[in-house]
Amino acid sequence: MRTLKIILPGILLAGMVFMSCKSNPKQAKNEPAAIASISDDSLLTLIQRQTFDYFWDGAEPTSGMARERIHMDNIYPQNDQDVVTLGGSGFGVMAILVGLERGFITREQALERYRKIVEYLAKADRFHGAWPHWFDGPTGKVHPFSPKDDGGDLVETAFMIQGLLTVAEYFRDGNEAEKQLAADIDQLWRGVEWNWYTQGKDVLYWHWSPNYGWAMNFPVGGYNECLIMYVLAASSPTFPIKPEVYHKGWARDGKIARDTVYYGLNTVLDFYEHGNDPTGPLFWAHYSYLGLNPKGLSDKYADYWKLNQNQALIHYKYALDNPLKFEGYGPKQWGLTSSYSVNGYAGHHPGGEDLGVISPTAALSSFPYTPDESMQVAKYLYFEADSLVGKYGPYDAYSVSAKWYVPRYLAIDQGPIPVMIENYRSGLLWNLFMKNEDVQRGLKTLGFTVSQTTN
Repeated sequence: MRTLKIILPGILLAGMVFMSCKSNPKQAKNEPAAIASISDDSLLTLIQRQTFDYFWDGAEPTSGMARERIHMDNIYPQNDQDVVTLGGSGFGVMAILVGLERGFITREQALERYRKIVEYLAKADRFHGAWPHWFDGPTGKVHPFSPKDDGGDLVETAFMIQGLLTVAEYFRDGNEAEKQLAADIDQLWRGVEWNWYTQGKDVLYWHWSPNYGWAMNFPVGGYNECLIMYVLAASSPTFPIKPEVYHKGWARDGKIARDTVYYGLNTVLDFYEHGNDPTGPLFWAHYSYLGLNPKGLSDKYADYWKLNQNQALIHYKYALDNPLKFEGYGPKQWGLTSSYSVNGYAGHHPGGEDLGVISPTAALSSFPYTPDESMQVAKYLYFEADSLVGKYGPYDAYSVSAKWYVPRYLAIDQGPIPVMIENYRSGLLWNLFMKNEDVQRGLKTLGFTVSQTTN
């Protein structure tokens, strides 16, 4: 066995023992040395520190942004270790704020990194204001995500803008350098041509390519992870969409409000648009809500706190029921989402693509919705499990049934963990993003009611 010793500001976390790397994620022997005697609060700080480090120490050096993936085994089948991810980096700029507030880095260090990121984005490829899903890190040129996905990605752009607007609010009233950062972020925000991505129709389209035009043909409607895109599109001070684009496109003329009951809980919105399954992968309750506070947020279609909390609880109850009888599922091991899988990558979710794979980001990023249930998962991963935690926090996914895990990370899975834990602890990111005057106006335009104050 090896002993993990980590020093955090004000805390000495020593004697936390993890078994050496194996291919079989099993429960460690019940020895006193394997149980770390630290408080729940200190455990959350440890998780935040490790996942923050993915975006700080693990960043691509030219851009300062997040690598798409980091493989601790140094095996990169796609040879993409220098590929930068836009959406994951949007989560990452919020994670850096967590690091600043928690004392992992100084304000000056954070400002320097943000300057690098913002200057990089100002020069990188953009397509009618939208950045691509992936960049080649050293050059800022588009790195195709798929054969025809070599242009603007409006959803990933929304994730980045969500993060940048949050950063701008943090620094807006600071010194001259900080005010300049906020002003430069504002220029990037104003450059996104949201309404152009409607093709003149009442819906937003996900992609556009200078080589293939609208060939991917992906109108975004029906509930998924993309609510933040519509909110930002309505909030734009320069290229806003009309409310009809939200109500007819995203909400599908009200059809999105079709409610069902699954494991005794209302789904609130219609998940069936994406197949025959009553709920989706759990990242749908995270990505749009890193800055957009679902507490007290509602419109004529949904109460968004109830929507997200119920989705997380459905995942929890599903694991307790374990209808497919996968080994390990239960109160300490729950939460299905898109992640690495036994045979590649999969969009794991209850009632659909359940392959016996647990993705730690699912439960850990759900702390605001299910604090007690999420803490059980955190304690299992850190105090009981064998080989499921590494340098940047819990590894991306594992399966007890298949005796499988990989020592690998994905930015889009690590990023929500420190951010949503911080929203649970202090409401930091929610409070900052919701202060933005453009966002407040956009929500009002779309008919949202916002009643939350602070966490």
